[in-house]
Amino acid sequence: MTPTEAGGVAVELERLRRSVDVGFATTRGDLALLLQRADQTDKTLADHEERLDALERTRWPLPSLAAATSCTALAITLWETVGR
Repeated sequence: MTPTEAGGVAVELERLRRSVDVGFATTRGDLALLLQRADQTDKTLADHEERLDALERTRWPLPSLAAATSCTALAITLWETVGR
């Protein structure tokens, strides 16, 4: 291999190295962006879960209220039936 060819190979190897470095840097940047978005999504999801838990704690106890109403209606019906 002549010195000119060796120099050309060295230049091509340097270009290839630079191309690989740029590719890795781009990949690292993309991965960092994806990680940031995943963290934001996790935070948003946690906020929604907290709000949902708060809503569930403060909601009306509808099943208990329905059971109490039905028991009261049964008691009134039995009272009226026995009273007649």
